Amino acid sequence: MDDGVLPAGVTVFDDAYPGVARLDPELLRALRAAAREAADDGVEFSVTSGWRSAEYQDQLLREAVAEYGSVEAAARWVATRERSAHVSGDAVDIGPFAATAWLSVHGDEYGLCQIYANEPWHHELRPEAVERGCPPMYADPTHDPRMQR
Repeated sequence: MDDGVLPAGVTVFDDAYPGVARLDPELLRALRAAAREAADDGVEFSVTSGWRSAEYQDQLLREAVAEYGSVEAAARWVATRERSAHVSGDAVDIGPFAATAWLSVHGDEYGLCQIYANEPWHHELRPEAVERGCPPMYADPTHDPRMQR
């Protein structure tokens, strides 16, 4: 658990887990505010992945390469430790579907934006979205300039 692996059912309020507690404080604040409002609508947020250690990120990348057959194909789903917003605590993966659907409608009110079209669960904080809406999504991480080597 110290590497960021989270058991099923962890919420944005579960500070006992580094995967939640080590998220950027502003991101966590926005997530908690959104989760409280979503709960009023009968929707609960689960954190399927939050902060990750560099070692855990490496493991996820190795698994993705094995699954997809190449580093290039895996890059559509998993970033390197140097590029991952999860390693820096700046990204969170939210479930279940009802929560991601709720965020697709209301997330910008909290600055919570889906970044990649192929990952409806992956959200990052974009404070300017509160006023301007979320920026256009990248098709997948390989289109994100932050991921370029």
